[in-house]
Amino acid sequence: MSSKMNKKEEKLVLIIQIIIISAIFGFIYETIFYRIDLGYFVKRGNTIGPWLPIYATGGILIYLTNIKNKDNLLKVFLTSSLVCGLLEFIVGYLLFHINNIRLWDYNTEILNYGNIGGFICFRSVLFFGISGVFLIKIIVPLIKKIIKENNMQKTKYITIFIGSLFITDFIVNYIVK
Repeated sequence: MSSKMNKKEEKLVLIIQIIIISAIFGFIYETIFYRIDLGYFVKRGNTIGPWLPIYATGGILIYLTNIKNKDNLLKVFLTSSLVCGLLEFIVGYLLFHINNIRLWDYNTEILNYGNIGGFICFRSVLFFGISGVFLIKIIVPLIKKIIKENNMQKTKYITIFIGSLFITDFIVNYIVK
């Protein structure tokens, strides 16, 4: 059995790793932010694991919408801000108006300038833009380098295992509940 991955496997591993890293990155960001905002630690999200699905979605949207922009930092920043800002607003609005659920509320947080209905604010959009640049310019090239250098089936299996944990956690805590 070959230890190298084919191009489709490499793309799948890359996408799964972007999803996992983005979800964990969002969890860490929110843990730190809410510790500062509230003065105590709060477990963000409804999953068991240390990840937030909306950041996973944002990470994949940033990657997909910036494939052609990757060499233009301003375009990456603006596209990431716009795409994730829209994602956050639409998801927050729909959750609140359809399911009467509010997973975040910028009305009650610090640094909430430009707040629209508690669903989005300037700080969050700015953070998404900066995070998009970080993802496209640092994280994705690092993942690609690791995939190329290791080029092992083990990388694929570990990625799929962690991705499966994330998907199972999401299904159990957001869909089945």
